[in-house]
Amino acid sequence: MNFKYILDLIYLVASVTFVMGLKLLSNPQTARRGNLWAAFGMTIAVIGTIALHHGEVSPVIYVLIGAAIVIGSIIGWFAAKRVKMTAMPEMVSLFNGMGGACAALISLLEFHHNVGNTMRIGVIMAGLIIGSVSFSGSIIAFMKLNGTLKKSFRLPKYNILNTIMLLAVAGMGVGVTMSGTQNMSIVFLTFAMALIYGIMFVVPIGGADMPVVISLLNSFTGLAAAFGGFLYNNQVMLTGGILVGSAGTLLTIVMCKAMNRPLFNVIFGAFGEGSTAAAGGSKTHGTIKDISISDAAVLLNYSKNLIIVPGYGLAVAQAQHVIHELETLLEGRGVNVKYAIHPVAGRMPGHMNVLLAESNVDYNKLEEMEEINPEFANTDVVLVVGANDVVNPAAKTDPSSPIYGMPILDVENARHIIINKRSMNAGYAGIDNDLFYNQKTSMLFGDAKDALSKLIAELKTMN
Repeated sequence: MNFKYILDLIYLVASVTFVMGLKLLSNPQTARRGNLWAAFGMTIAVIGTIALHHGEVSPVIYVLIGAAIVIGSIIGWFAAKRVKMTAMPEMVSLFNGMGGACAALISLLEFHHNVGNTMRIGVIMAGLIIGSVSFSGSIIAFMKLNGTLKKSFRLPKYNILNTIMLLAVAGMGVGVTMSGTQNMSIVFLTFAMALIYGIMFVVPIGGADMPVVISLLNSFTGLAAAFGGFLYNNQVMLTGGILVGSAGTLLTIVMCKAMNRPLFNVIFGAFGEGSTAAAGGSKTHGTIKDISISDAAVLLNYSKNLIIVPGYGLAVAQAQHVIHELETLLEGRGVNVKYAIHPVAGRMPGHMNVLLAESNVDYNKLEEMEEINPEFANTDVVLVVGANDVVNPAAKTDPSSPIYGMPILDVENARHIIINKRSMNAGYAGIDNDLFYNQKTSMLFGDAKDALSKLIAELKTMN
């Protein structure tokens, strides 16, 4: 029996399940099934690779592989089960970084086996550089997202230095490929320089731009994995890497469009540079208007159309189930309730979609920015829960703002605006919000879960 043909068939099936899984992931109603299909494909690919590997392999190797799979599976299972929704972005960054690290390690291990083969060395060096950048950049993103690294550092002439570093790393990769050198010291130097570039790439980037960075680094990891597929002539690695790389790239482009930032600026690290507001923002002067729970309940109860704008504060308070209960209660009283989802709300692409799906909010009620913006003018009340930068009118009116030009939700066009926040602290972009001082805006201060629970209790006492 020719095991190679069987293994090729397994790889083909696994590749098909990856494509099916990605397709199903595009709809929240089928996303869980899509994830299971992709996981099934990866499982049979791993088992097939181990069981049908040709050549003599020491039993110790199988024991080590089995132990690694068991340990990794246990760690991954518990990490996924225990992670809070607010910590999901940094978990994605960490897992993405591990993929980049694997690609870089594969390149380091395979280099001396392929000396003299220019094409294969070129593939190895590409995987080494891209994987290393993805790994170190993802770790910095992880540290920024979980608060370990709170400040962004920007060296003088940062863009010039970063571009020089990028060219130096690429030059080292080309030099190693074309020279046919067997000197591992140069390879390790390239590896170290790529790691440093990954750090330099992400460290200066502000928190408001982190969704774009996560998406871009994810595409890097996919590309590095695809080079691994080329190296081993492994169809399933190649398919998986291409799917991840292309999906990450397309998502990056969508994020850039949502934030009105050219992709060129993302690649060369020109985030928010040159803004007087980038270091904290100019403060808006004006008065704010508080609203009590009872008054907010009256306003919501007698409205006809309500749009809820969820943000990171909703995730922090773990109030997704409570807001779904509020939605259900108001709909039972004839209120038309929708959710406005900004592409970069939260800390990663799709953060709010995942958060609300967890509480079984009907996906048809979630409307994207382009669809919902024309409806704000005919909306009685907008309830903003924990969102800040994505509803800040400064993006349209203040050229000095670091978010100027970013498309936002047109909340200010609604008849009444209720904003639930813990305090008047600035959002992730570090700037004040003009919307707080709008005459139509009322501030409902407090933890989102507590405030929404009180709103529900007050509504239940009303006829």
